[in-house]
Amino acid sequence: MSQTSPKAEAAKLLPFLTLGERADLQAAAAQHVLALTGSGPGRTLLAGQAALLRSLVELAVAPPPAPARDAARALVNLAADPGLHKPLLEAEPGLPVRLLGCALDPQWPWAEEAAAVLANLSREPVPCAALIEALAAAEPGESGLERLVRALCTPGYNARAPLHYLGPVLSNLSQRPATRAFLLDRNRCVVQRLLPLTQYPDSSVRRGGVVGTLRNCCFEHRHHEWLLGPEVDILPFLLLPLAGPEDFSEEEMERLPVDLQYLPPDKQREPDADIRKMLIETIMLLTATAPGRKQVRDQGAYLILRELHSWEPESDVQVLIGDEPEQGLENLLEVQVPEEVERQLQQQDHQEREQCEREQQELELGPGPQAEGAAPT
Repeated sequence: MSQTSPKAEAAKLLPFLTLGERADLQAAAAQHVLALTGSGPGRTLLAGQAALLRSLVELAVAPPPAPARDAARALVNLAADPGLHKPLLEAEPGLPVRLLGCALDPQWPWAEEAAAVLANLSREPVPCAALIEALAAAEPGESGLERLVRALCTPGYNARAPLHYLGPVLSNLSQRPATRAFLLDRNRCVVQRLLPLTQYPDSSVRRGGVVGTLRNCCFEHRHHEWLLGPEVDILPFLLLPLAGPEDFSEEEMERLPVDLQYLPPDKQREPDADIRKMLIETIMLLTATAPGRKQVRDQGAYLILRELHSWEPESDVQVLIGDEPEQGLENLLEVQVPEEVERQLQQQDHQEREQCEREQQELELGPGPQAEGAAPT
């Protein structure tokens, strides 16, 4: 007796995933697909089923009684594999637009899952560009990026979805110059709205996404003086998560910003090592120019980093405290790095981000088959 191939078995699910099918059969088929996406071979199998992927997208954005949550979670798992982005977008080119509509809909119950799919997709250049186009084509009157920032920064924007994954989405988008230009527009006050989220207590995913966004913005050294100045005052928001309950001398205390003085004895540092690392990297970027180094030094950053260095338990979180660079290297962001060294550094950074994202996804999406990745910081 001949056995049915896995590909044929997967194809048998298609009729039960179409809109209009009985709700119980839809739910059973969606759960089966979700289980398949929990393994590499299962995801590879589904990647070759364009019609099934299209039906999955339709279910993910369909109103009840369609099993939209399971369908969306399956898409989270599929989008966690960068190798599957191409078949997903070929099966449904409008996927970023449709998911964006769900993620930013204040009434959509599975908006967090939609945001998680976007977080995974936007890690790669092609889907990220498609998402930026979708944001640019949003409704007139308010830009798509403004809607995304408002949803991320407004408590209770969606009463049924926390929208933590909009943080990694924004972080991924901020790798693009156009997004950084929006975020750093001095008339919009976007950065100022993001800063309090560096200490958001309920989600390391949201905190990490916001810190990653700020780090990417700090590559624009022309804005450092504004970011460090009184209009934004970014440094205390970067230092406070790194500060512990240390008792400084009166002389040292006076050098610190007011928000970092006389912290309570139970003050805890940022518990996530990857976020601590990004915070340090952001501060280091702000010291790329001589004026930036002076502003950071004058606000007592050395004191916080000195104590962090003594406390830091993770060997891969490097707290660098150095002297003024030699003549000719005043702007460290304009130093030419050999191409081979740059490639190695980018590869290492990419691997570290993917590891961090896998760990975050396992923690945040709850029970059931887990995605193997979420978005970079």
